[in-house]
Amino acid sequence: MIFGICPECNQKSYEYGWCKPCNSKHFQNDFNKWTSGNDKIDKFIQDAQQNVNGRWEAMEWIPYDRFKDVKQIGEGGFGTIHHARWIDGFIEKWDIENQQFKRYCNYGNEGVEVALKKFDNFVNFNDVLNEMAIHLKTQNKYDTSIRFFGITQDPETHSYMMVLEYAEDGNLREYLKINFNNINWKQKLEHLWRLSYSLRSIHKLDIVHQDFHPGNILSRNFNAYIQISDFGLSKLIGANPNNPDKKNIFGVLPYIAPEVLSGEEEYTKAADVYSFGIVAYEMFTGFPPYPNIPHDKDLAMKVCNGLRPKIPFHTPKLITRMIMRCWDARVTHRPTLEELNNELKKYYYDDDFEKEIEKDSEITIKTPLDYKTHPQAIYTSRLLNYSNLPKPKNEENFERELEELTESTSALIASKLHVPNF
Repeated sequence: MIFGICPECNQKSYEYGWCKPCNSKHFQNDFNKWTSGNDKIDKFIQDAQQNVNGRWEAMEWIPYDRFKDVKQIGEGGFGTIHHARWIDGFIEKWDIENQQFKRYCNYGNEGVEVALKKFDNFVNFNDVLNEMAIHLKTQNKYDTSIRFFGITQDPETHSYMMVLEYAEDGNLREYLKINFNNINWKQKLEHLWRLSYSLRSIHKLDIVHQDFHPGNILSRNFNAYIQISDFGLSKLIGANPNNPDKKNIFGVLPYIAPEVLSGEEEYTKAADVYSFGIVAYEMFTGFPPYPNIPHDKDLAMKVCNGLRPKIPFHTPKLITRMIMRCWDARVTHRPTLEELNNELKKYYYDDDFEKEIEKDSEITIKTPLDYKTHPQAIYTSRLLNYSNLPKPKNEENFERELEELTESTSALIASKLHVPNF
């Protein structure tokens, strides 16, 4: 049942098996049965439980002893990621007969795979709460973000940990390394369209991701889902102690917009669009940006002066144009995620675009992804404070090339394409 009458209160509030008024009471009745040992964490969880609109938003305090086979699988700018088996499984719906929440376990009675995100001790506790609040706000039934099941605490270090959905297929960069030559143009287009939808949903909440790159794009199954993770990490750094008026810049250098690198502007939705353009380049070429040079101040200066990754000649003109618009140094010339999502959806469903692909691209080309990465080419988030960078500008021929692309594709862009509504 998707919509209907709640069998418990007999009100029309039953959606996907979830009644918000009833379940808010069930959560509240259990408030005295658990504690994290921290009043702020307790209040955060309790407030969240009183506002759960569906099972995809249900989160809770989870004692650490409910996890088995915990092992570290990754490391980021602010902490470590661990894989674990949660023996109870996550909340699915209320079991009226047994008067308790029914849980889902995809391994029978052996639990469900999860990822535990453990923050380093230097990270400010209030910033951890802010990260959790932002992530929780992005959760919806459309799988925009990796699901946030709850909070636990490492008994040895006393560090709090986010309990997250485990992405079996890993992140986008790992996926492209292994699968790139087995993904056709249509599939790449679909991946990018779904990703634009997720980032558009986040922007609609007036959230700017600020650390958008393939390492933060995850999936449990790339054939069906693309989800976003690590929200608000750049905010954790705070003000620069040497210059309180200048905010620190944090992220992966090749994906950071030039106006942010130079300090001309703070991070905006348009800066996320720039990052999306670099991700789109990587999606269609298989190559990470600037793999063979150091990611240092010299690269930052070149980016501000208009350096961009080289788009292969066989890339469809409409895709080349879209990517170039995203990484235009003129911030106001970049499209919004709403525009990008609509554009990609049109291309995906339009037969004329498939003909354009056949005309503009050499589909049989297989890209060898055995590129060598420079030891100083760093694709994890870090602090990047470079002073005296030039004011951002485009390369000399950029604007002319973009205008020519627009003219050559104007007929297809202007055509009325049938797009299904959903």
